Amino acid sequence: MGEVLVTIVDDDESIRRALRRLLQSAGLEADTFGSAEEYLRQGDHETGCLILDVRLPGMSGLDLQRELAVLNPRIPIIFMSAYGTDQMRDRALEKGALAFLRKPISEDVLLGDVRLALDGRR
Repeated sequence: MGEVLVTIVDDDESIRRALRRLLQSAGLEADTFGSAEEYLRQGDHETGCLILDVRLPGMSGLDLQRELAVLNPRIPIIFMSAYGTDQMRDRALEKGALAFLRKPISEDVLLGDVRLALDGRR
């Protein structure tokens, strides 16, 4: 496993599993959570990169982004959404997100964005 932790927050378990496998195949350690609240309770808020679904049960990805702006504003966030609007994308990017990807996402684009995030943290 790589030494850098990438955290995935998505309510779809199959997406969490697939993304974890993808990241591990690229030599990156990954941790996963099914909700923003679970991540806030148990997650590593020093993670190298956060891959975050916009639509989550309870607290949304955009709400979590706002919360993390206070807790640790340095965490690079890559949003994913099957339902994202241009307005959501613009808001997320304006608030500092590194990327806003539409599902189904390109594995190559996601890995490129993750590498950009991790390179900026080193």
